[in-house]
Amino acid sequence: MLKAKTRWKLATYDEQLAASIAADCQLTPLVSKLLVIRGIDTSQKARDFLQAGPELFHDPFLLDGMEQSVHRIQQAIQRQEPICIYGDYDADGVSSTSLMVHLLRQLGAVFDYYIPNRFTEGYGLHKDALAHLHHSGYKLIITVDTGISAVEQVAYANQLGLDVIVTDHHEPPAVIPEAFAVINPKKPGCSYPFDMLAGVGVAFKVGHALLKEPPLHLADLAALGTIADLVPLVDENRILARAGLKRLNHTRNLGLQALIRVCGLADTELSAGHVGFALGPRLNASGRLETAESAVKLLTTSDMDEAEKCAQALDDLNRERQEIVAAMTEEAVQMVNELYPPDQNNVLVLAKEGWNVGVVGIVASRLVELFYRPTIVLGIDPEKGTAKGSARSIAGFDMYEGLTACKEWLPHYGGHTMAAGMTLPVENLDLLRQKLNELAGEWLSDEDFTPMTKVDVAMSMEEISLTAAEQLEQLAPYGMGNPTPLVLLEEVETQGMRTIGRDDNHLKCTLNKAGTSLDAIGFNWAHVTKRVTPKARFHVLGELSVNEWNGNRKPQLTIRDLSVGHQQVFDWRGSRDKIEKWQQVMTESNSVTILFREDSYEPLVAKATSDQVNFLFVVGREGTNITASSNVILYDLPTRRSELEVVRVLLKQAERIYCLFGDPDLGMERLSCPGRDHFKQLYQFFVQVPTVKKIHMDALARKLQWKRNLLDGMIAIFMELEFLVEEDEQYTLQANTAKRPLESSVLYANWKEEAQLATDLLLSSSDAMIQALHQLVEPTTV
Repeated sequence: MLKAKTRWKLATYDEQLAASIAADCQLTPLVSKLLVIRGIDTSQKARDFLQAGPELFHDPFLLDGMEQSVHRIQQAIQRQEPICIYGDYDADGVSSTSLMVHLLRQLGAVFDYYIPNRFTEGYGLHKDALAHLHHSGYKLIITVDTGISAVEQVAYANQLGLDVIVTDHHEPPAVIPEAFAVINPKKPGCSYPFDMLAGVGVAFKVGHALLKEPPLHLADLAALGTIADLVPLVDENRILARAGLKRLNHTRNLGLQALIRVCGLADTELSAGHVGFALGPRLNASGRLETAESAVKLLTTSDMDEAEKCAQALDDLNRERQEIVAAMTEEAVQMVNELYPPDQNNVLVLAKEGWNVGVVGIVASRLVELFYRPTIVLGIDPEKGTAKGSARSIAGFDMYEGLTACKEWLPHYGGHTMAAGMTLPVENLDLLRQKLNELAGEWLSDEDFTPMTKVDVAMSMEEISLTAAEQLEQLAPYGMGNPTPLVLLEEVETQGMRTIGRDDNHLKCTLNKAGTSLDAIGFNWAHVTKRVTPKARFHVLGELSVNEWNGNRKPQLTIRDLSVGHQQVFDWRGSRDKIEKWQQVMTESNSVTILFREDSYEPLVAKATSDQVNFLFVVGREGTNITASSNVILYDLPTRRSELEVVRVLLKQAERIYCLFGDPDLGMERLSCPGRDHFKQLYQFFVQVPTVKKIHMDALARKLQWKRNLLDGMIAIFMELEFLVEEDEQYTLQANTAKRPLESSVLYANWKEEAQLATDLLLSSSDAMIQALHQLVEPTTV
């Protein structure tokens, strides 16, 4: 066996509906199935999803507050009233701010922007900042990606005579700010047909309303924030992402051009993955470690030299961010293992002085990957006595709802189902930890703490074709709400499994079933080569794509998870590097070694670590209590079936059995039991020579052309049957000894059994050996 990394849940779908959509839209069955799984229930919706053109944008004036907002912004532009864009410091906030800068610049407004400092101010609107803006002469504040929770701050702005237009996408609290206007598709009572826009998406809709057409020339910025903020890539977000990625690949934005070059992607067709894992993190880096000023400058500059400097600065900051994240993650893992072990904590709440609050969200995500627990990571400010941090959750635990249940201890918090931010007094940390753990105990089952992978569709190898793989590309861009399709191939065998890459850490192989083959690659899956046998039958989860090499296009599966559902027996008999192979298996957790010979023990003890010694077991040794394990090594050859019976349950429960026994474990003379002709020949010799001295046994063995050990074994049997006696260093034939059948000898029976075991387990083919071992472990009854 080989267990999958996650539990798999296969999606269900209406097969008749999928077939109908496939026929109407001329799609492969695979693509139509995936569309239905994604909630597409008509052919027209399928066409809309696949085309996702700008003509499908919703009317921006369906957003509550849009009409009065547009009127007020136009009024300010006409009167040349100073406008301040009040943004946020993450990639969505930076993209939103930059988009609004370009928009107001295009409309001829008098404006500037303000982004709070993560470290000295924190997220959202602040009274001091509003007072400063009022003092600077601003009349209108437009928030982007923030403001929905700023009830007190907006009330303060009203007192100052400032008009505040809130544009945001975060979850609205019970009480909404009494601003001049609030534009948020999640706002209660808002009739807008799509409520999952990112902050930059809401800003884009403001631009749509002001320009009376979608500002597609700003779609690259809209895609940047939309993808980086992990909102579902469906409906308008899908339209923005598609249009934006198209523009991003030919962007005129000097800052984006420079950023793409710094990322080493100048000659690459950019995808949502490049935004999420290359461009987005660099934009986030400035706000995480310093201020977001350099990121906004990058995206709004018209000077190439400034763009290059900003891009390089962001790249440098991102490298620094990576180092900080690595160090903090290491400290957090140690804290979990020592203070909050996952088997005793449903939710991890970790806080420490010195932790950079700019990257706590990234560290929380890493810990979720490692421990799969809802996780909050906070940095403690000892001077203020507060802890500020970020939360990341798992499926089934609504983090925003959980924090709301703890609001009496949280002066500031906000976020979504899967992510949130908060600030609280240090003395409230234990109360927060206790309450969230209680809630998780109520909301989550044991199964929920094992990561789940949603599988789109199970396929036969015959269904996979180049056409199917090519049509899948129409479903991109992939992201939240539209994940890369995962297909399941069941009971497939592999051929040519090998490691590739500079460090040999990737897996390459060909999957086979019923005469059909498919190339497969598994990044960072090289370890599997040591844990599967050549004849293992796999269940494989993967992403189907088109691989092009030297002009040849073929479908290829990128492996995401795999399992082997049956017990595996590794035929390593007679290995020259026996010790090395043994050490290779024993370095894995949950491994034991079974020894059937005492003389095998000491050499292994000399090679084993102090921990490994505890998992070396000699069958038959008094007091031996063998531990059940996933990996069982049979190091030497048993001589009796009864020895295998002792470890039968252990072998039956093992996921993998490694057979390392070989020729040296048993003298060749013991591999076959002598027949009656041998015993007859020896008896006749003693009839002719009734007494033979022991010192002449070597000569006798040469005369009979036998191995000495073979002769000694036969003489021992004759002595047991009382045909021979040993005295005065010689063997003498007993006269008038009653006939006794050879089968009555215990020694002979043992030898015969030992030889049969050797034949079954050592001298047989690999298939025959595995079959014999299975029969010995779990004999069939007739």
